[in-house]
Amino acid sequence: MRKDQEGSRGMRERGQVWVAAGVTLVGVPAGLALTGGNVDSAITGALAVFLAGVVLAVRRWPVSALLVSVWAVLAFRAADLVGAGWVWPATAAFVGVMVHGRQRWAIAVGALALWWGFVWDYFVQMNTFEFAVGRVGAEALWLAAALAVTHAYLSTRRWQEEVAARLRQSLTEQELDARRRRAEERVDVARDLHDVVSHTLAVVGVHLNVALDAFDDEPEEARDAVRLAQDVRGRAMTDLKALVDVLRRDPGRSEPAYGLESLEGLTGQVSAAGVRVRLVEVGERADVPAPVATAVHRVVQESLTNTVRHAGAREATVTLHYAPESVTVEIVDDGGGGLTESEGHGIMGMRERVAALGGTLVAGDGPDGGFRVRASIPVTV
Repeated sequence: MRKDQEGSRGMRERGQVWVAAGVTLVGVPAGLALTGGNVDSAITGALAVFLAGVVLAVRRWPVSALLVSVWAVLAFRAADLVGAGWVWPATAAFVGVMVHGRQRWAIAVGALALWWGFVWDYFVQMNTFEFAVGRVGAEALWLAAALAVTHAYLSTRRWQEEVAARLRQSLTEQELDARRRRAEERVDVARDLHDVVSHTLAVVGVHLNVALDAFDDEPEEARDAVRLAQDVRGRAMTDLKALVDVLRRDPGRSEPAYGLESLEGLTGQVSAAGVRVRLVEVGERADVPAPVATAVHRVVQESLTNTVRHAGAREATVTLHYAPESVTVEIVDDGGGGLTESEGHGIMGMRERVAALGGTLVAGDGPDGGFRVRASIPVTV
């Protein structure tokens, strides 16, 4: 599971790097044109291609990529190839360094670049103090905003991952608690089984002795004794069958005592992680059998956990439709796709749980993007 999660995180980071490179490739020429820095397509294109290429190396060498990006911008400015921008053309490199936990490097390099820009504008270009401070101050505000937004994003992701970890820990604790209760139940059933067998054999033995003593002199009384023994045997066989069925259950598949009444608390936990969850119920909840209700709860719990941890979603909707023949639960988020079947055991486990009750489960892309999990479980299990 850990390898699956790391693989999913790596794919997401690679996608983000390519997006950052594309934004740099388009944004640098557009920014220089808007600020009057340069409109020569050859020069602006060369700078944009170089910076976009350096951004692709941010995942492996974040600090080096930042230093090379800033050096390129300063070099173009010093050579008078472009007339605007000290740090903003390298915004993607600054953000990449922040994402990789090098906040101090981002702040230090940004401060040095801005100081150099002020010195260049004021002392080398001999511009007025107000002009130099104004140009450097505007870029300082831009860089501060970019770093602040990145820091807020990283804090939100860490918070969501912690909530997802707590949800998974809660799921594990529920499993362990269910197994403990099942073990205690099996001990109680074994004790009941011993009592039923002992009592049945004793009663049947008494009636058979009565039948044996009365067989010659009072045949009618003997027949009555045998009938009573048969009745006792029949009731004992029914009790024994029920007890043996309980003992044959796989304790590893025991279900925790969580059902539909716990869905509000579950969705509240996920909402606290920053993913707004809407719960919609259609039909009568009271008609759902306990095993089906537990399976529905577990499908919702696993799906929302995956949404918080992997999908990067902002909203999710949980819809339950209670029908006379079945219960249908659907979880849809607006994230980037969540887990696929090849990326973890969560969906496989949900499908096995639903199939054990005679139902079906499908998972994949939602109708309007995002990820969707839909399960239908018959109520006659």
